[in-house]
Amino acid sequence: MALIDVAISCLNSIREIEEDVKDAIVYIDAGCTECFQFVGAFPLFLELGARAVCSLENMTSLDAVADWNSKTDCAKRIVIMTSRLLNDAHRYMLRCLSTHEGVQHCTVFTSISEGSHAAIPDLPLGPDAYREYETLLVQDYNEHTKKSDKISKDKGVSKFSSALESLTMEPIASENVDISSGGAEGLVVSVHHFPLIICPFTPRAFVLPSQGSVAEASLSRQHEDSLSFGLPPISTGSMSDADDVPSGATLTAHFLYQLALKMELKLEIFSLGDLSKSVGKILTDMSSVYDVGRRKRSAALLLVDRTLDLITPCCHGDSLFDRIFSSLPRAERFSSQAQFKQGVPSINRPSLDVQVPLGELLNEEPSKIRDSGLPEGIEAFLRGWDSYTSDPQNEGLLNECDKKSTTNWTELLNGSLVATECFRGTPYLEAMIDRKTKDGSVLVKKWLQEALRRENISVNVRARPGYATKPELQAMIRALSQSQSSLLKNKGIIQLAAATAAALGESQSAKWDTFSSAEMMLNVSAGDTSQGLAAQISDLINKSALAELQAKKNEKPDSSSRGLLSFRNALLLTVVGYILAGENFPTSGSGGPFSWQEEHFLKEAIVDAVLENPSVGNLKFLNGLTEELEGRLNRLKSEETKEIPSDDQLDIDALDDDPWGKWGDEEEEEVDNSKADESYDDMQLKLDLRDRVDSLFRFLHKLSSLRTRNLPLREGSLASESSFPGDPCGNKGLLYRLITKVLSKQEIPGLEYHSSTVGRFIKSGFGRFGLGQARPSLADQSVILVFVIGGINGREVLEAQEAVSESGRPDINLVIGGTTLVTPDDMFELLLGQLSHF
Repeated sequence: MALIDVAISCLNSIREIEEDVKDAIVYIDAGCTECFQFVGAFPLFLELGARAVCSLENMTSLDAVADWNSKTDCAKRIVIMTSRLLNDAHRYMLRCLSTHEGVQHCTVFTSISEGSHAAIPDLPLGPDAYREYETLLVQDYNEHTKKSDKISKDKGVSKFSSALESLTMEPIASENVDISSGGAEGLVVSVHHFPLIICPFTPRAFVLPSQGSVAEASLSRQHEDSLSFGLPPISTGSMSDADDVPSGATLTAHFLYQLALKMELKLEIFSLGDLSKSVGKILTDMSSVYDVGRRKRSAALLLVDRTLDLITPCCHGDSLFDRIFSSLPRAERFSSQAQFKQGVPSINRPSLDVQVPLGELLNEEPSKIRDSGLPEGIEAFLRGWDSYTSDPQNEGLLNECDKKSTTNWTELLNGSLVATECFRGTPYLEAMIDRKTKDGSVLVKKWLQEALRRENISVNVRARPGYATKPELQAMIRALSQSQSSLLKNKGIIQLAAATAAALGESQSAKWDTFSSAEMMLNVSAGDTSQGLAAQISDLINKSALAELQAKKNEKPDSSSRGLLSFRNALLLTVVGYILAGENFPTSGSGGPFSWQEEHFLKEAIVDAVLENPSVGNLKFLNGLTEELEGRLNRLKSEETKEIPSDDQLDIDALDDDPWGKWGDEEEEEVDNSKADESYDDMQLKLDLRDRVDSLFRFLHKLSSLRTRNLPLREGSLASESSFPGDPCGNKGLLYRLITKVLSKQEIPGLEYHSSTVGRFIKSGFGRFGLGQARPSLADQSVILVFVIGGINGREVLEAQEAVSESGRPDINLVIGGTTLVTPDDMFELLLGQLSHF
């Protein structure tokens, strides 16, 4: 039986639209860019005959001349691919059509189905969303064309420049313009569904694009059981009203249904968690209506709430994949206007596009690279692209461009990770994500050695067997990149090796290892006493605050680069400590896992740290106080630096017996009064800060109660257990324990099976005659799709594959998916940033 490969399925979906892509300019939005980057789809678009592939958000009129296939005539067709709701992408599509006036046919592919558009209550499109949008897009385009024509005649400027300016400076909503004549009479718009806009890290592990509508949609509304807009609520069993289902759950359900439909899978749906249960119900209702009579491959879908296990994504586990995504910079998000729908914001998740610093590695030996001719080739390309500046009057601009290209040419070598790049048929990312840090880095080193052997390149470097270090990888990367042919031929392993070398650098490794050691100490203390755990947390907060204070005095604010934890890092460790405390000491104090005295010391430590460093980050519990705290700190510093008079200075007033000499006492009294006011303001500010810290600890109490409030964790079979030191996060994560129990056919508390309408009818109608339908088992399926609502990380993918290997079931085809990729920094933003529910 053929294995499921989500990356190949994405590429095959692109091949299916060959007729639309051929001889067209293809515009893709930021979410599609993330997807196509991972699957390596850009060469495929060239193979299918696309004129060019351009950014939808950053489109310009020059896109029409950037023709890969050397067409001399103007493009008559445009293809727009978006991972957003049609109304969210509307302004970009309208600007695109208005810029390319000669276009006669526009084909729009969206990953959001018609059912999704109709299911979101505050969207303007109905059940026939695609047809409705075709009409609206042509109508708005005609209105803008009429409006730009009028502006052109009034101002005496070209129609193109006026239209572009009006589109970029004014909102889309325009006045009612008569469109009975003129306009885009020949423009034909067609909208279609393209469901497979996903980011596959491996053939069997994927997440959704971070800048797509599904990942950006809220997963909870603010109420007693919610933690963050970007996370499912706590599974207390009380989420039953269909009206309370957030938009993120609805969009996720429709995506999973369309994914199964595209891959021809008939799903047996299971759920664990309240939000997963709601998604499962929506999926079951859709499957019951549309799947009658379809012959498909049977598969199991297991939906899991991220909130059932927050400690795994908060910790720094042994995963090279997670180190890379946490250490390397990400591409900047496009400035999408944050939208509030029914009081719920969209989630600005970090981009999945990792910026591999290959240019920095090569720039360390500029002489060898300069001799290779690589910089000249890059500069020649830039000069050709900027050839429009060759006019004599623009000579200065050309020289400026030359100067810029000479100094910043290394930035052009920075690349991204591609999931479909292979070594003898083995995808690089798949092999790396299935290994821990040491094994993964050694494997990358082995691949580099094989590539050097094929190119007959010798490298003089001291290599330790069984280990991989940054200097070793750097030397091999430079040798393999000396010629352009070798660089292009081995670009996949070079990019991956450069990312590995950056993640294994001294500063990044020191920070990760410091985090890991601190998490291990917390885990050990959690197995002892609550006093020991509280003392560990307090010590981490105090040390981090002291380290930042010393770094500021030494004018070296980047203390974290030397392996020291910042106060922000200490707050994340506090979250980990409270979750561990709730699992080990659920009844230590009233409302929290610690006694009043233990928690008092923790609060005082945080208050002191904030007073010393108010600008600690984008913390929600400090909203509205940060400026006042910074003003207080600056005032205290200025008072300390004031010149203090010496003791032997002559006091003239003391020698003057004339009482009239004290006529200025009123001014001194005013100064004393102002100081008293400042003292009162400081006291009031500290009281406000303590109230904010109290709200923070109420939220920490909620985190510590996850085990007792989450119904599936109450009986303890899925909850994390105390373990020996060695793993920084204690034992295995929830996915490992869950898959292990599923494959061994153990009973899982809280796991719900969603039977179809036919199944429910048989159970209720014929069950009385002994003809009831037996509940299927997850372990009986050869294909199991696990989707974590809220996100996954690399460590969980590794542990899930370990669980399958240890089960002795090689026939199991396990696919892991999630809303997004979550790192410890992402979890900090979700739990303590502006998206948190305090």
